[in-house]
Parts: sequence; C-alpha cells; structure tokens
Amino acid sequence: MANMVGEMNNKHNVKMKKCKACGNKFTPFNSLAQVCSVDCAIQYAKDNKVQERVRRKLTQIAKERIKTRSEHLREAQTAFNAFIRERDKNEPCISCERYHNGQYHAGHYRSVGACPELRFCELNVHKQCSACNNHKSGNIIEYRINLVKKIGAEKVDWLEGHHEQKKYTIEQIKQIKAEYKQKLKELKRVGNKC
Repeated sequence: MANMVGEMNNKHNVKMKKCKACGNKFTPFNSLAQVCSVDCAIQYAKDNKVQERVRRKLTQIAKERIKTRSEHLREAQTAFNAFIRERDKNEPCISCERYHNGQYHAGHYRSVGACPELRFCELNVHKQCSACNNHKSGNIIEYRINLVKKIGAEKVDWLEGHHEQKKYTIEQIKQIKAEYKQKLKELKRVGNKC
C-alpha cells in the first residue's frame, strides 16, 4: 500500500517538459522522454539526422582547411597507389613475376626519394609484391628487366633520364587525388562488368 501511494505521488510530481520538436509542454511518460508524441519523435529524429550530417560536413571542411601539404600529398599517393594496384591486379609482381596471396604494393621503379617528380607517373609504378618491394629494396634488377618487357626500352630510358623538378601546390595535389579516385572508380566499374 505504501509503495502504491509512493508511485502515485511520483506520477503526480513529474515535471512538465518542453517538447524538443514542437515546443509544447507535455507530461513525460519517463525521465528520458524528449518529445510529446510519435509525430514529434519522427520530426525530432529527422532534425537530428540533418543536424548530424551538417555537423559532420562542417567538421570535414574544418579538417580539410588545416591539413598540411604533406598530408594532402600522402592522401594523393594513397589514391594513386590504389589505382595502380587495381590497374595491375591481374598481373604478377613486376620484379619476381610470381602470383601469390600476399600483400601487393604499388612499387616505384625510380623511388619517390630519388626522383620525386615521377611519384605520380604511371609508367614508373607497377604492382609489386611486398617481399620484393620491402625486403629486396625493390628487387630493382629484375624490376628493370621486366619493365623493359612491359613498356619497352625507350620508355625505361626516358624514366632513367633527367626530369624537371615538380613542386605541387595543394590545389594540384587535391586535383591528382580526385583524378586517381575517379580513375579507380572507373576501373572497378569496368572490371565488374566483365
């Protein structure tokens, strides 16, 4: 009997709340209730989703503004490398000519450190197994032999020649990233149709 009286008093002592959707005052059915009705709950959920999307977009824009040039370059390199791996996915490792289930990289013939101006040159980068790329320093002798077979001696000579230095602006780097993301999408779309 005492519990019943306490429960009745608690029901009568519930404070009115303002509905988060319509603004009307209502008596909540529990302390977590934010809205007065099902219709208001639906509207409140929609508003929260929109606000969350706007919040995420604004956060993304803010993060984009404070990115350094090197962060942009890293993202562009990631997009470029993903394109190379997809482009060469049916080919063996450029160096050892093996197919295996291990990890593959986008291996640069002329390394980014030695020749940064060729970092985004598609002729300079090919699918390479991680063993050749990491543990054999690119397995460069075999890489060159197979690269000549793949693209021809004239193009390999061009790669080995002198190249003008490139200093990419942030806008150019963003453009490279977008270009290779688009190229990757197109490759995957074409690949799925086959």
